Amino acid sequence: MKQVLTDRFIKSRKPAPAGRRLDYPDAIVPGLALRVTDRGHKSFVLIGRFPLRPEHPTRRALGDCGALSLEQARQKAREWLELIQKGIDPKVQEARARATEQRRQTNSFAAVAAEYLDRHAAGLKKCAEAKRIIEGEFVKRWGARPITDIMPEEVAAAIRAIVKRGSPYQAHNALGWVRGLYNWAIGTHEFGVTSSPVERLKPKALIGQREARNRILADDELRAVWNASKEMAYPWGPVFRLLILTGQREREIADMSWPEVDFDKQLLTIPSTRMKGGRAHEVPLTPMAIELLGELPRWTGRFVFTTTTGATSIAGFAKAKARIDKRSGVAGWVIHDVRRTMRTHLSALPVQDLVRELVIAHPKPGLHRVYDLHSFQLEKRNCLELWEKRLLSIVEPPPDNVADLHRARAERADAAARER
Repeated sequence: MKQVLTDRFIKSRKPAPAGRRLDYPDAIVPGLALRVTDRGHKSFVLIGRFPLRPEHPTRRALGDCGALSLEQARQKAREWLELIQKGIDPKVQEARARATEQRRQTNSFAAVAAEYLDRHAAGLKKCAEAKRIIEGEFVKRWGARPITDIMPEEVAAAIRAIVKRGSPYQAHNALGWVRGLYNWAIGTHEFGVTSSPVERLKPKALIGQREARNRILADDELRAVWNASKEMAYPWGPVFRLLILTGQREREIADMSWPEVDFDKQLLTIPSTRMKGGRAHEVPLTPMAIELLGELPRWTGRFVFTTTTGATSIAGFAKAKARIDKRSGVAGWVIHDVRRTMRTHLSALPVQDLVRELVIAHPKPGLHRVYDLHSFQLEKRNCLELWEKRLLSIVEPPPDNVADLHRARAERADAAARER
């Protein structure tokens, strides 16, 4: 007999006799029943004529008691009955729903981005930049969402956010990478992407004209930034000083790991996977750099600069630079200007131009790249040691009378080098 099922009634049911199963039909939802086995297992079933076998009433499991509450079982039974009235088999409908969800996960922005980085961007010279920008700027925003759901205004908002934090050049790069990702996805015909939300976004209107940067820090500005970094605690103070000492890109220093540092050889070896050009890069470490690294804390994790005991490298350069700006009073510069400033100073040193370029990881030009396989490690070390001396003369200037003497000596040395 039918009766109104209740939680109390369900809990009170004893196991069915051996070899049997008992059904207790619900008086509220037609076809819904509580089934109890001889082992005491309780579940909800729907008894009805399903479209695939309409000639005989059939029991279909809705779910186990506990995993499915009584109210949930009644709701699910009602939904199934509606499908049956429309001639749709609930099993078929659930299979379609699972397939749709599977496609949604496969076509999520994060999944497509991973495919793009692995299958396309990995072969590009700027693969490290592609990974950093796509994962850092876009996957964090839209990772689990279907890639086809991203709207143009959402891409525009993501790009404007980069501009607002003072990184217009990064914004141009980010727009280019997300445009490339969508164009690649469309071309594969694998992910259901038929149009790009980036298609009609114009860089000039969204970000502004892309102009070549030529900002370098004057000596008094460089001194102020250096001194401000000395006032900042680990990890940010040492990071900024090491950027000035080495002239490397910010992530090349920020993502350093201890296995990359050889104190005996006084050498930092950045693997190809972390380099913009996809080639391993050796950075000779000067005495000041060695001293700086030697004073840093050691964590259980591998990363040198970290706020997670070495598990991950640091993030948040924008906030750290804002603190540097406030302490130093220097404005209107970006972190990459430090690299440009250092390279400009290298031009005043008695060093081959090829070596100056190799110090900051610019590739060898022309046939040098093919035929000249010399590592230039000693030459780069000499260049960086000369830069360290020049930097010290800027950040710790001697008294005026000593400065004049040093300046005269430097000018004579430069003149002699040019004559040679």
